[in-house]
Amino acid sequence: MSNPKRNALGRGLSALLENANTDVTTSEVKPANATNEILISQIEANPFQPRTAFEETALNELAESIKVHGVIQPITVRKMGYDTYQIISGERRTRASIIAGLTKIPAYIRVANDQEMLEMALIENIQREELNPMEISLSYKRLIDECNLKQDELGERVGKNRSTVNNYLRLLKLPATIQLALKEKRISMGHARAIINVEDPQKQEWMLEQMLANELSVRDVEGLAREANAAPVAKKSDKPAAQKKSETLLEFQQTLSDKLAAKIVIKADDKGRGAIKIPFRSQADLQRILDLLN
Repeated sequence: MSNPKRNALGRGLSALLENANTDVTTSEVKPANATNEILISQIEANPFQPRTAFEETALNELAESIKVHGVIQPITVRKMGYDTYQIISGERRTRASIIAGLTKIPAYIRVANDQEMLEMALIENIQREELNPMEISLSYKRLIDECNLKQDELGERVGKNRSTVNNYLRLLKLPATIQLALKEKRISMGHARAIINVEDPQKQEWMLEQMLANELSVRDVEGLAREANAAPVAKKSDKPAAQKKSETLLEFQQTLSDKLAAKIVIKADDKGRGAIKIPFRSQADLQRILDLLN
């Protein structure tokens, strides 16, 4: 049999699948792209699934689409035993199919051991699913630790350069509070990368507080990082001077917010120059604020 063409899922996954093109539901050898309808009740969840949360609204939207169009992209499973399969990729599609009321789902059936399945699942999910940065970081770490890959090899598998892989792995060194904020999308990857450049965890935590309280941009956080690196490391019993200064601004900010019944944001630099941001929801709300100021 001629070798199948490589797909766009990365060299590692393609190499694993090249030797796994036999449809194990019958004795007949089928092409790599052949699909089979299998009962959803015979499918087990993927223990190597890197995604830790599935957004309910998005699942319901996919279920509605499946009711109309069916499952367009088959899932990929491995055969575990007689009439038992385990998901390699496609858990989101499987969950949505259950919500849509389907009893069967189209699937590619592969043969793989645990390590091969781990690599397949992680790489396919990294490349196809909208994982948050922390899920990607943990997936990269698992590929390195459990599949014995070096960073260069991992980069080749997922189609990323070494510096990109390293940036994700560095996120795992951040304090848990910052990792959680990144996972919940309260801060961006750009914000996190700026924080990483500060080694002191206490300063990193303070920078997170400033970002969330003042809606700082990535450039603002990069400026904070430069200031934090230039300042001496604060003792646990002392607050950084910048933090003491910011507390005064936060008090003013809260006072104005209470008086104007609006979420006021005050930004200021070390020289005392800055700006006050007063949001309004409508022309009537703007007039209300102007009347209060007058």
